[in-house]
Amino acid sequence: MVRLFGYFFGMACVLFLVAAAGVAIYLANVAKDLPDYAVLNSYAPPVTTRVHAGNGALMAEYAKEKRLFLPIQAVPDRVKAAFLSAEDKNFYNHPGVDLTGLGRAILVNLQNFGSGRRPVGASTITQQVAKNFLLSSDQTIDRKIKEAILSFRIEQAYSKDKILELYLNEIFFGMNSYGIAGAALTYFNKSVTELTVAEAAYLASLPKGPANYHPFRHPEAALERRNWVIDRMVENGYVSQPDGEEAKKQPLGVTARTTGPSLFASDYFAEAVRRQLIDQYGEKVLYEGGLSVRTSLDPQMQIAARKALQDGLVTYDERRGFHGPIKQIDASGDWGKALADIPALSDVPEWRLAVVLAVSDSTVDIGLQPAKDGSGKVAADRQRGTIDAKNMQWAFRSADGARKTTKSPVGAVSPGDVVYVAKLGDDASTSYRLQQPPKVQGGLVAMDPKTGRVLAMVGGFSYAQSEFNRATQAMRQPGSSFKPFVYAAAMDNGYTPASVIMDAPIEIVSGGQVWRPENYGGESGGPSTLRSGIEHSRNLMTVRLANDLGMNIVAEYAERFGIYDHMMPVLSMSLGAGDTTVLRMVSAYSVIANGGKQIKPTLIDRIQDRYGKTIFKHEERLCEGCNAGDWQNQEEPNVVDNRETVLDPMTAYQITSMMQGVIQRGTAAGKIDLGGRDVAGKTGTTNDEKDAWFVGFTPDLVAGLYMGFDTPGPLGRGGTGGGLSAPIFNEFMQAAVKDTPESKFVIPSGMNLISIDRKTGMAAGEGDPNTIIEAFKPGTGPADSFSVIGMDSTMAPEEILKTSPQANQAVQTGTPGLF
Repeated sequence: MVRLFGYFFGMACVLFLVAAAGVAIYLANVAKDLPDYAVLNSYAPPVTTRVHAGNGALMAEYAKEKRLFLPIQAVPDRVKAAFLSAEDKNFYNHPGVDLTGLGRAILVNLQNFGSGRRPVGASTITQQVAKNFLLSSDQTIDRKIKEAILSFRIEQAYSKDKILELYLNEIFFGMNSYGIAGAALTYFNKSVTELTVAEAAYLASLPKGPANYHPFRHPEAALERRNWVIDRMVENGYVSQPDGEEAKKQPLGVTARTTGPSLFASDYFAEAVRRQLIDQYGEKVLYEGGLSVRTSLDPQMQIAARKALQDGLVTYDERRGFHGPIKQIDASGDWGKALADIPALSDVPEWRLAVVLAVSDSTVDIGLQPAKDGSGKVAADRQRGTIDAKNMQWAFRSADGARKTTKSPVGAVSPGDVVYVAKLGDDASTSYRLQQPPKVQGGLVAMDPKTGRVLAMVGGFSYAQSEFNRATQAMRQPGSSFKPFVYAAAMDNGYTPASVIMDAPIEIVSGGQVWRPENYGGESGGPSTLRSGIEHSRNLMTVRLANDLGMNIVAEYAERFGIYDHMMPVLSMSLGAGDTTVLRMVSAYSVIANGGKQIKPTLIDRIQDRYGKTIFKHEERLCEGCNAGDWQNQEEPNVVDNRETVLDPMTAYQITSMMQGVIQRGTAAGKIDLGGRDVAGKTGTTNDEKDAWFVGFTPDLVAGLYMGFDTPGPLGRGGTGGGLSAPIFNEFMQAAVKDTPESKFVIPSGMNLISIDRKTGMAAGEGDPNTIIEAFKPGTGPADSFSVIGMDSTMAPEEILKTSPQANQAVQTGTPGLF
């Protein structure tokens, strides 16, 4: 028996050695191809790029995986406890593989064999890190063995907190959110530090299967899984029994975060920033690089710009009549589902979609669009309201002529019509006003003239209606809003505001073609000063001036100001016949407003990478002594303005003064009122009134806009820059400057202020009532004789009055050209 026992023992030892050798060879073979776990040291996951307004408010986020990296030190203990209880309660005690948990899982799986139940896993957090970072998700023995080996090695190389940090920042939570910080925002719109025990427990339940515990598709399963995690937290001593019971009574409370920009009215601005970031850094960096972008957007000014442009577009559109309903649905039964399925303008929350239920001579009964929850289920309540006839009178006229004008709501709308409405009165009111998205569009930009920072940008009525940004992408003719640059070029080259040009019909013959430009309204005023030409936007004077000056000089100035990259030096361009953008025009006017300094328009102040290092900043001026370590009676820091001067500061003031006249007595007279503040600007209207412009400025703010159809067409009678765009500018500027200190345009040192006759441009006599104070550069002044550009001779004023009845009429009555 002893020999037999020895024999079997020997055989067992041999078999054990053979098996051990086989296992060793197998493990060595598996281990030789293991990935290098040292890469965890340089962990740099795809991180969300976040874009902020100038005041720090979050404006937009861009990511393929919505993730914000969070150091383990910033994760609250209750959040750690939730994940440890749900995933790996022995995490801080095992060496990478939990042998006790593994044995328990094997026993459970053996008991469940053949039952069809899903096998129970025993992966530790360390094993999940090894799998997620270094291995595939294949369900094979080889992968599990590699996972275990890597787990032991990772545990030896890294601290437990580092491993937990990797895990919490990498795991997928569903709804395209990755990492605990991103999940907290996505599911609860909170930071991680604000999560309650119940919320942390729900997030900890998701890594096992986000789709299985979806808060809207499977709310019961989600609640059950969350409560199981809470029980484990109590069992492990992280939460007291009473607190656990209280947490289990809480609803899931998921408030899915919206995907669009978080800052109201910033859609066009955010999209322009996104395009710039892609151009500068590429899509991969934008969507994975975790950039922190601080923009120049002023949120309050942006809201004011949006409102002003929308008000102007809606006012114009309603004057043309009603376009008809958005859609037609069956309103006889439960209209809620059909109405809820129609997409509304998400960025115009003041308006709601409604369906017409009944129409009478005095009122329209409407049903309001019901809301949908996160799963797309339509709310059961059906809210109703009324539109009084007085609140839809503008719609009694048809815009397209498809029907006759009516005198009551009957004939304007019918049951089943889907329309937009806006609430009147307080929240309890059921009275509404009929609205319609305008067909006319426009763009508006506001800028700080000293720095080029774009403070507000509106690219159209609604981003949800059209993503095309008319402030930066629409190429439109600026019309007469271009004229100040012709006059600036002239005054930089020897002309003065008192120079006189003939305002009379002219023919230009080129290449066998005859061009006969006209003033708006067809009238002409005879000899007039440059100031008069700007104030009343005289086309004939501008053409003569450009012809006398030379279009090559005009083109050079237009390119210097950034209005065009390459301008054809033809006379029609002097009237703004070339295509440019609102942003370019506002940038050009900013040069005039800041005294002639070149600026670079910018939407972005600063960009930092994921580690907080500044990789871009707009401010290029140097500040000598700004970083002094201590005070040693040195001079105050001096900011060195190293920008190029592209316009004589004296010329800039002369043009500014002339454009003040546009508002005081010219084509924008009576349209702009900023409570006595200094303000200058210029109207612009293109041929056939297809575009209406206004660009203007105070000493500290420049704003410009245009109105027009996307497919250019006549705006109709009165569709001028003064009639349509100047009131929008006025509404915006009143809101933008109301809480800012009042400032004045600065007269450059050395300029001479001289009284002149506003008709002849010559020095005014004592007591002459028809005078104006004009600014002259040193060495210049009013002419001694009446010299008229565009005429063949120079003569005394009394002589020209005898020989030119048109000039005599202009001098005696001051007949203005209209524009």
